[in-house]
Amino acid sequence: MTQKPTNPYLDLLSRHKATARKLKSEPIEGRKKKLKAMRRWVYQNRSLLHQAVFEDLHKPAAELDVTEIYPLLAELRHAIHRVKRWAAPKPVESGLTFLGTYSYVQAEPMGSTLIIAPWNYPLLLTLGPLVSAVAAGDTAVVKPSEMSAATSAIISRMVSELFDPDEICVIEGEVTTTTQLLELPFDHIFFTGSPTVGKIVMTAAAKNLTAVTLELGGKSPTIVDETADVHDAARKVCWAKWTNAGQTCVAPDYLFVHVKKKEQFLECLENELIHRYDDVCDYTHIINDKHEQRLKDLLSDAEQKGAKTFEPLELVGRMSPKLVLEVTDDMRLMQEEIFGPILPVLVYEDLEEVIQYLNHRPKPLALYLFTTSKANQRRVLTETSSGTAVINDAVLHFGHPHLQVGGVNNSGLGKAHGEAGFRAFSHEKSVLRQRRGYTIARLVYPPYNSFKIKLIDILLKYF
Repeated sequence: MTQKPTNPYLDLLSRHKATARKLKSEPIEGRKKKLKAMRRWVYQNRSLLHQAVFEDLHKPAAELDVTEIYPLLAELRHAIHRVKRWAAPKPVESGLTFLGTYSYVQAEPMGSTLIIAPWNYPLLLTLGPLVSAVAAGDTAVVKPSEMSAATSAIISRMVSELFDPDEICVIEGEVTTTTQLLELPFDHIFFTGSPTVGKIVMTAAAKNLTAVTLELGGKSPTIVDETADVHDAARKVCWAKWTNAGQTCVAPDYLFVHVKKKEQFLECLENELIHRYDDVCDYTHIINDKHEQRLKDLLSDAEQKGAKTFEPLELVGRMSPKLVLEVTDDMRLMQEEIFGPILPVLVYEDLEEVIQYLNHRPKPLALYLFTTSKANQRRVLTETSSGTAVINDAVLHFGHPHLQVGGVNNSGLGKAHGEAGFRAFSHEKSVLRQRRGYTIARLVYPPYNSFKIKLIDILLKYF
């Protein structure tokens, strides 16, 4: 009989589990010290991070500062200042039925965790979850994307300088490596990526009954209604969509614009694109040739089916921003997450059309509405479902350290950032402390005489 090969990371996990047991008794100040060291390292090594991410994505240094380094430093600062409060026991009201008891919920570390990160924001989406894991007192195996190899290498260097490898370590590798890690019984897995791969991760986790947080994607819609300030909407949509060349899980994937605002909005959007990205150096690359070909195939399919492509400006050496009009549901562009600098634009007359359209599709990670109408805002928020919603802006919420972020159904499972991230990496244990000796519960212990039966009747009726 052929013996199944031993998983090469089994011993590593065993050491992490041993460390996790020790970390459960570590004072909160120890966690804060590690978080402060991470924050200090990131800030002091900005130039190295700029170089690494530029090598992977040709991302401008200023864009990296704004979209990855600042949110990461803010997340670290937020955790440093609040982790003691998050970790403190939360008292729970007992009520008359449990008179004499004291109850609370205690956040304890999950234990050994696995963080699987994507390539599109290789710094923020790798280290952001690690902030939550460290704040919660866990160990972590970090698996960055092989597609952003330069950034993965610098993250590995940071982790090796700051942490014992039996507590936090970085494992680099391709799909085989990820598959081997997913076979192991971690206590929690945090995955950021596509819904397709998210299902694979969840299936693997189910074999070990491992808890998961899935930060997925999908087609996040944007609505510009008849009351919107089109200049403001165009400015914000332009930044949200074409930052990182559209390779953003919460970027506007497609846009509905009211028929009365269509021409003015498109003109404003074109002007914004020319103003923002006339210098090709301010615009990020597509990650690799394979992904660029996928985007070209989406465009080709749409054009063959009657769509009209409009390119406001041509950026030499980059895949330029593109607007696509006259799109239909049978186009791949409207069926798949785009994850690139292509924005389909649909025209509508009645908001009911848009609401019905959204409600017949998988729930998106984010929804954006540009409006000055309270009634339209109320309708969209109450009659549609999405992981998050933003009014009169887009993407901005993802950098908010106090605001939890996460999907719903197809776009994700669980929440991240700030306290929500801390709780994702914690087990919230309920504790009830009873005084010794007499307990009110003894009044309903057997044997059940007439007095106790009457007491039970009163309990059912009034408590």
